Amino acid sequence: MDGVDRDFLDSLHPDVAEKILTCLDDPSDVVRASSVSRAWHDFVVANSICKHLCIRLFPQLSGIDRVVHTNNMQQQKYSDVGCSRSAELEQLKKEHRVFASLARGLTSSDVGECLSDAISASSTDNYPEEGVHNTLEPRDRIGRTASYWSSSGQSNPQVSERLTYKLISDFCVITEINVQPFQAFFQASSPIYSAKAVRFRMGYRVLTDDKEEVDFSKYLEGSPPADEHFVWTYTSKEFPMVQENIIQNFKLPEPVLCIGGIVQIELLGRVQTQEMDGLYYMCVAYVQVLGRPLAPVFSVDPLEPPGKFLLMFNSQAEFSNPPPSTREEPSETTVTPEMVQRHVRGWEQILNMLRGTLGVDVYDSEDENNDTDDDMDEDFDT
Repeated sequence: MDGVDRDFLDSLHPDVAEKILTCLDDPSDVVRASSVSRAWHDFVVANSICKHLCIRLFPQLSGIDRVVHTNNMQQQKYSDVGCSRSAELEQLKKEHRVFASLARGLTSSDVGECLSDAISASSTDNYPEEGVHNTLEPRDRIGRTASYWSSSGQSNPQVSERLTYKLISDFCVITEINVQPFQAFFQASSPIYSAKAVRFRMGYRVLTDDKEEVDFSKYLEGSPPADEHFVWTYTSKEFPMVQENIIQNFKLPEPVLCIGGIVQIELLGRVQTQEMDGLYYMCVAYVQVLGRPLAPVFSVDPLEPPGKFLLMFNSQAEFSNPPPSTREEPSETTVTPEMVQRHVRGWEQILNMLRGTLGVDVYDSEDENNDTDDDMDEDFDT
């Protein structure tokens, strides 16, 4: 019959065909469409369907100014299109492979720990005993010593606090954040110093005039870095927090792409005063950020003006599995960087205690019997 072998795309105006294909919301469907025939593949490539899909899924990607293939010794930029049509098509093919791989990473179901380190707290009552680094430790005590961050005291319960962290990759998809308020079991009536609500911001650090990142290590003990040291690309809604000694889960309405690897937790409103001085405090025992890093396949560099980025693609790398998202220790045969950091922080606290600098010794009924806690295709497969 006449027309049986006619290609579907030939029956449509190019704009209509593009409109139909851009309605696909699954990267696997885009790859399948590009595999139907050479004509379909060229159409998907020429119209940057994969790129449009990525930006639709994560609007933050609209800030990608250009892409660099890090395996190319010449550091060829895909945005630099040649004069001939063939050169332009070759560049589009390379860009297609980049965004097809990116789409796979963005929609992966693997979720795990994404926090790497603490940068600063807006205030700290007693540094370093009550420093923000303690919130990376899933236990609220190490041996007989309490482990938590504490704000300074305030007479105004509306004064907020900010805890700022670095992620394990400067390119992560974040799905949820967990926060556990600290219960001061060494004080009368064991008060819980929670906040009324929390809000989350994600972004990146600004560059100095000499194009170097701001060094935030000096801010741990002193005043925290000002807001102008960051560019925030996402701010969540406010989530109410309950005054309970539990890990409280705050699942984001939609996964968020954090470009730049910085997460800030805003603690809004104080609810608990300390009996000895009558001031309001906030204390946090543990913070956990869950998601999936896109390194080492992808990384980003901020550009000028703010909000523009350079996307770097390593085609020889593979997506790494995020660390487990459970608070329990991995098996004895698995040693992760997070385990090493955790035990290093534990030894730091023990050394502080030996130097006589640690502030709180815990003596409760459980510790009477237990002095310490138990330690320790070309695009992508479809």
